[in-house]
Amino acid sequence: MSRTTWSPEYGRLRGLYRDRENGWIFGVCAGFADFANFRVGTVRIIAIICLFVFFWPTVLTYLGATLLFREKPLIYSGAQAEYEFWRRRNCDRNWGRS
Repeated sequence: MSRTTWSPEYGRLRGLYRDRENGWIFGVCAGFADFANFRVGTVRIIAIICLFVFFWPTVLTYLGATLLFREKPLIYSGAQAEYEFWRRRNCDRNWGRS
């Protein structure tokens, strides 16, 4: 699903995504932590340890994941009533006209 077609009505996101909103560099660790239901700090510590022990494989894996994983779509996580309000207002033809 693309960024414009996904909505909270479809349920939880599936697959691996880069979470730029919660990430530090490219969001690979944050996206993997969300996918595997781990804490982000734990995944980052494991990545840093792997970086010191296996430098080149870790760098290549991180860069490959950055290029292959899609960016996580922005979603609305507030109240359902507010989501419906803005969804209705977005469809109104006279909303943007003066």
